[in-house]
Amino acid sequence: MRLLLALLALLFPAAAQASGCGRAAAAGTLTLPLVVEGRSRPVLLHLPAGYDPARAAPLLLNLHGSGGSGAGQFALSGLASAAGRHGVIVASPDGGIAAGEGFVWNVPGVPTVAGTIPGPEAANDTRYLLAVIDAAAAALCVDRTRVYATGLSGGGRMASWLACVAPDRIAAIAPVVGLRAGRARRDAPERIDADSCTPRRPVAVLAFAGLRDRTNPVAGGEGGRWGYPMADALRRWATLDGCTRAEPTVWLDGRRYRQTYAGCRAGSAVEAIVDVEGAHEWTVADTEAMLAFLLAHPRR
Repeated sequence: MRLLLALLALLFPAAAQASGCGRAAAAGTLTLPLVVEGRSRPVLLHLPAGYDPARAAPLLLNLHGSGGSGAGQFALSGLASAAGRHGVIVASPDGGIAAGEGFVWNVPGVPTVAGTIPGPEAANDTRYLLAVIDAAAAALCVDRTRVYATGLSGGGRMASWLACVAPDRIAAIAPVVGLRAGRARRDAPERIDADSCTPRRPVAVLAFAGLRDRTNPVAGGEGGRWGYPMADALRRWATLDGCTRAEPTVWLDGRRYRQTYAGCRAGSAVEAIVDVEGAHEWTVADTEAMLAFLLAHPRR
């Protein structure tokens, strides 16, 4: 019966906006069926222990890196366990463009790791991920004011794009080696195309990065796929969120420091944690710090 109700919620637009609160569901991992643009694109979900269908829970989109998969990111990130301790539902979907044994995300107007910009026939991953949110909320008890996104590398770029174009759906993001603030300019990829990211409301941002990253270098490079430095992305988000000051850099330990922009609108914040010995990998992320930041920033 639960599966039938979930399918109905996915097939009919009115049901897609419905709430799954009150509908029983067991904690653990499940696959939620989903059809978007005529394509079957099921999503892997993890319900935390103690999930209560009478109490709305936060939802975290956990996006894989280029060439990866939802299942792979689910295992790599360890977020199911960490998020479970905070009562967070985790969704780990697949990108819409096949790449080898995995997938890549279609960030509009941005080259994939293959160096090409997806054409109009490519899957619309923005539409798909918003449908994932609606599908999860229709089948489960989701707090729509606490929907968040993280992702590794290309998944981090996709999470950043969602913050640009869907700030009414995404409360905060925490990209891992992948923070962006819009596309790189085609004529000058070392600079941000400011017109490509103009969210209508603030979105809190926490980025994780490693100074030894050679794929998405903190200092920028790699053409239109990456382009401008991460510091520029942070400053741009601080501007978009109306932050009024940059706090002094704080060393968290012998290899990690935190950069913070504060005094931001609607209780938002813009921060980065940088690992001076970290490379292009998920291990630069502190999942407990990530979850604490995200949960402290519901959509207002």
